Amino acid sequence: MSNTTKSGFVALIGRPNVGKSTLMNHLIGQKIAITSNKPQTTRNKIQTVYTDDRGQIVFLDTPGIHKSKTKLGDYMVGVAVKTLNEVDIAVWLVEPTDYIGAGERHIIEQLKKTKCPVFLVINKIDTVKRDQLLPFIDTYRKELDFTEVVPVSAMKGDNLDVLLEQLFKYLPYGEMFYDEDTVTDQPIRQIAAELIREKALRLLSDEIPHGIAVTIEQMKDRGGIYDVDATIYCERESHKGIIIGKGGAMLKQIGSKARPEIEAMLESQVNLRLWVKVKKDWRDSDLLLKNFGYRDDEKK
Repeated sequence: MSNTTKSGFVALIGRPNVGKSTLMNHLIGQKIAITSNKPQTTRNKIQTVYTDDRGQIVFLDTPGIHKSKTKLGDYMVGVAVKTLNEVDIAVWLVEPTDYIGAGERHIIEQLKKTKCPVFLVINKIDTVKRDQLLPFIDTYRKELDFTEVVPVSAMKGDNLDVLLEQLFKYLPYGEMFYDEDTVTDQPIRQIAAELIREKALRLLSDEIPHGIAVTIEQMKDRGGIYDVDATIYCERESHKGIIIGKGGAMLKQIGSKARPEIEAMLESQVNLRLWVKVKKDWRDSDLLLKNFGYRDDEKK
């Protein structure tokens, strides 16, 4: 065991759309987790790695904890809750408010069961006046005895150095889990699929994105250019028409926005081809959930 470097796992948890993915992307300096203004954007546990002279932090960005209505929702919430039992520190992201709703109280009950240090991170501090923060902090401190409270702006990067400093303070000493060049354990295909899903989330109307899944059918390097074939799955024929758009306009727009980010990841020119298929009610199908990569590791 190393007596000089610290290394450990940190879970980012919270309600949907509080900025967990934005925070993680900013901390590691690279876009791995997709973001959008739609809740429940993150569906799987995404693992990224931050390394500096102090040691290594393995961040686990979890799906937002919410009241589930489908088997996909059950899976997402299960992933988030299970992760709390596997980490050295739990970081709970909340928005700057003095109102604690039912969703937050559910998370508090989960956090009370954990044995690891729990940080309260109040995100989006750029949206409120500084003198408003203390009442917000006091409201949450009455509910749980937090190890540390750190106000941040994940979008602007404010106070993230303080958060990292405090995380290293409580992590155990030990050897690093990954090479110092490692940024994520996510397969390239999965990141590419998520980048396409992100663009669909941002471009499509509210009722459609939750019923979308993306799979990469082919990713082939033919010397200086990658051929990437992907399928966007939706739950209804009517949704398929909206995703394709008039004359294929929407599908073309999704592809044109996803392609540059896939090219940046692969460091290569990309020929991206998209298809749309219907899989009725796939979010409630155990078989299709597994086919689309939403599986419990213990049940594989």
